[in-house]
Formats: sequence, structure tokens, C-alpha cells
Amino acid sequence: MKFSNIRRAAVSMLAGLLIITAAGASAAGSLAGQEGDRRFPPALTRDAKSPCNKAYKAYVAAGGHSAYATTPYSRVVSLYIICGSSLNAPSQKVAEGAAMKSCLATRAHYKVTTGGTCEIAASK
Repeated sequence: MKFSNIRRAAVSMLAGLLIITAAGASAAGSLAGQEGDRRFPPALTRDAKSPCNKAYKAYVAAGGHSAYATTPYSRVVSLYIICGSSLNAPSQKVAEGAAMKSCLATRAHYKVTTGGTCEIAASK
């Protein structure tokens, strides 16, 4: 009987350690809340409802590989900011490609020529 009690206690402790370790590993693997590799600071407007602000906040909150692309801002040349993002892609490279594609498609949709070309501002 003693062996049975010891065995139950050991299994119970191992199960508890496994749960604690699994929870810690999943938290360590998440990219949520991180800005990732910033190549240049994205110019965000003060309007919280702006599509680019929403896209950047979604990029930061995303837990997987994501990227945010935008046109660089210059007070003299830029009248507007165009952006694109990709969230939770299989890899950082795929996320960057999709974000660039999204930004370029938005730029082509509005048929703008000034403001510079799309660049990856941040990726993770």
C-alpha cells in the first residue's frame, strides 16, 4: 500500500511540473506585445481610429510572425501615409512579403505617386 501512495504522489507532482513547464514555454514562444525588429519608427497619426494606427496596434498585439510596412513620412514631400500589414504568418520572411504586397496594393488602389515607396518598418 505504501508503494501505491508514493507512486500516486510522484505522478501527481510530475503532472503539476509538466503543466507549469508547458505554460511557461508557451508564454516564452509568443511574440504578442513585442515590436520586433524596427527598421525605422513608423509615423503614426494622433487619430486612434486611423487605419494605419489600427494596423500597427494589431501588428504589436499579434502572437505570431508579423510585419508592418509603410511609406516613410517626410513633412516636405508626404501628404499622407500608406501602410500594410501581415499577421500571424508561418515565418518572418513570409510576413514581410505579405505586408509589402498589402502596402503596394493599397498604394496602387489609391493611384498615388508621391510619398515614397513602401518599406518594412517593423517585423517579428
